[in-house]
Amino acid sequence: MVRENPAHPGRKRAGYAAAAVVFAIGMSGTTLPTPLYGLYQEEIGFSELMVTVVFAVYAVAVITVLLVAGNYSDKVGRRPVLLCAMALSAASAGCFLLQSGLPLLFAGRVLSGCAAGLLSGAATAAVIELAGPGQKARAGFAATAANMGGLGCGPLLSGLLAQYAPWPLMLPFWVNLALVTVAAGIAWRLPETVADTKRWPPLEPQGVRVPQEVKAVFVPAALAAFAGFALLGLFTAVAPSFAAQTLDVHNLALTGLVVFSVFCASTIGQSLAPRIGARRALPLGCAVLVAGLLLVASSLLAASLALLILGALCGGIGQGLAFRAALTLVSEATPARHRGGTISAFFVVAYTGISVPVVGVGALATWLGLRDAGLVFTGCVMLLAAGGGAYAMLRMPADV
Repeated sequence: MVRENPAHPGRKRAGYAAAAVVFAIGMSGTTLPTPLYGLYQEEIGFSELMVTVVFAVYAVAVITVLLVAGNYSDKVGRRPVLLCAMALSAASAGCFLLQSGLPLLFAGRVLSGCAAGLLSGAATAAVIELAGPGQKARAGFAATAANMGGLGCGPLLSGLLAQYAPWPLMLPFWVNLALVTVAAGIAWRLPETVADTKRWPPLEPQGVRVPQEVKAVFVPAALAAFAGFALLGLFTAVAPSFAAQTLDVHNLALTGLVVFSVFCASTIGQSLAPRIGARRALPLGCAVLVAGLLLVASSLLAASLALLILGALCGGIGQGLAFRAALTLVSEATPARHRGGTISAFFVVAYTGISVPVVGVGALATWLGLRDAGLVFTGCVMLLAAGGGAYAMLRMPADV
């Protein structure tokens, strides 16, 4: 059971803003290694395929935690789960600081994925529940901004530090440890919003089931989510290699800025979706996503950084529009008794999109080269996004 925070209104405002800060710091650590993969390749010596596999284990960990412990904060409280996520984030940073080869890189990414899986539910709920009356809409956007903004700030921070400060493979993670320590202190002081908490009850994995009556909505929504998250995965895992090998851009700060731009644009897209309406925002978001992917493909053909940035901005807005609309439509169309499992299924599809396609890019790159692999990727994801948008326009029930 969730209770309203009894503190006075000023405390409520501070509470949800503070929870959003914890959320943003936690998520920033999950993308911190993005601009550094090229440096790890030089130091350790591994292929482009291995870069994508190292990235993909993060998504596998997120999916696992969502399925096994996605609702755990409903039982033990938001604050203990947030503190556990911060501990996992610190352990992940420690793995990167101590790494001397691939095993600790993998361990760091797994721990980071576990932290993100815990934060996705607990931090979002904490931000919304700590908002006072009349602040729910702002708190909902704060949660979205903290999630996507944090994911974008990680590469920007590490890119700047790696490019312009000493110890490029060490300093970003020391800074992250300091930020995580601050976030843990903030989380410790957050008011608890869950009443009747239990002391570490056993885990009860959530079912993943899509009711038959929801499938007409779920299919286009899931296609759009898969395509949008595939774009995010491309920028988070492979964009630094594209920039260096195809565009001859070796400035890590600039690479981090490119990755930051796609997540920033996603936040903007998600903020626009309620104004447009979910029913229209889903096909529109898919169309904008297709345009962004066309720009990304053009940037590879023309070796143009400007086109890549435009593709990141356009694709990010499309992903944000389509994703928020898809989640809204699935939530509203699903009966309450099946909502948890259906939304879990939706996120499983989304996080599969952020992992499986980029591993495909890595595998194709060993055969076709990175540029051609990127072109094949953008073509396939464009077809998925276009299919999801067309299905939403032509086949989705009119009453959703």
